[in-house]
Amino acid sequence: QVQLVESGGGLVQAGGSLRLSCAASGRTFSNNAMGWFRQAPGKEREFVAAINWSIATRYYADSVKGRFTISRDNAKNMVYLQMNSLKPEDTAVYYCAARQRVAVVTMVNEYDYWGQGTQVTVSS
Repeated sequence: QVQLVESGGGLVQAGGSLRLSCAASGRTFSNNAMGWFRQAPGKEREFVAAINWSIATRYYADSVKGRFTISRDNAKNMVYLQMNSLKPEDTAVYYCAARQRVAVVTMVNEYDYWGQGTQVTVSS
């Protein structure tokens, strides 16, 4: 059974940093695209960042470019999201997601596996 488990969320002041981790189990995702999404209260889930298996391709939402960095460790089946210069508008539940395919995409419905999410709260 495929399982994605996020960790690293919490409460941080504006301008601070957090590093989210996603542990994948149940199968190897080293050849698959993986991504991070977020959902704020009353809003739809939105794309944040994605990465392909070779780490040669990374996509970011315009709202996080230059502040967030996605990375992965295929040997450990882990994906990370380093978040710097956090803003109150970054407050949301952050979800790790994996595709069954190689190509990196940004659409929510193109991802096949999802974690339960981790809360990130940025105070002003």
